[in-house]
Amino acid sequence: MEPQLDLRDIHLPPPIDWWPPAPGWWLAPLLALALILTVRLAWRRFVRNPFRKAALRELAAIEADASLPVPEKIRRVSILLRRACLTLYPRQEVAGLTGLDWLERLDLILGDGRFSEGPGRCLIESPYSPRSEADPAALFALCREWIRRLPRPPRRPF
Repeated sequence: MEPQLDLRDIHLPPPIDWWPPAPGWWLAPLLALALILTVRLAWRRFVRNPFRKAALRELAAIEADASLPVPEKIRRVSILLRRACLTLYPRQEVAGLTGLDWLERLDLILGDGRFSEGPGRCLIESPYSPRSEADPAALFALCREWIRRLPRPPRRPF
């Protein structure tokens, strides 16, 4: 038999403190915040704005209707844009606008003069001329961009 060794009892390490947390705990709140912001932005952009979707759908229907002559398509686009403006802005600001004043009001959304000086000018000229030289493709592209940049309609009380 071996002689008794002078051994000490097992020493446990000190308990692990709660501070500082492990790197994963630092990342978890950041990832949660990023997820919340992403869901909120997606909700606002895709789900909660049916007004913009409906306007784009109607614009696509006007563009796809091959039975309509170009002046009639332009007239319907003008009506669609006016309805969109009446939804967003007070009636007294928008309803009475005609001619260049109307085109300048449309230019306010995009911030440039593509309605009053570009392809959007045909909105006031084409419905009254029998042979229009308007470019419907450029007008539809401009209107699509205009609708996409529209602000959200104000909430109305029930």
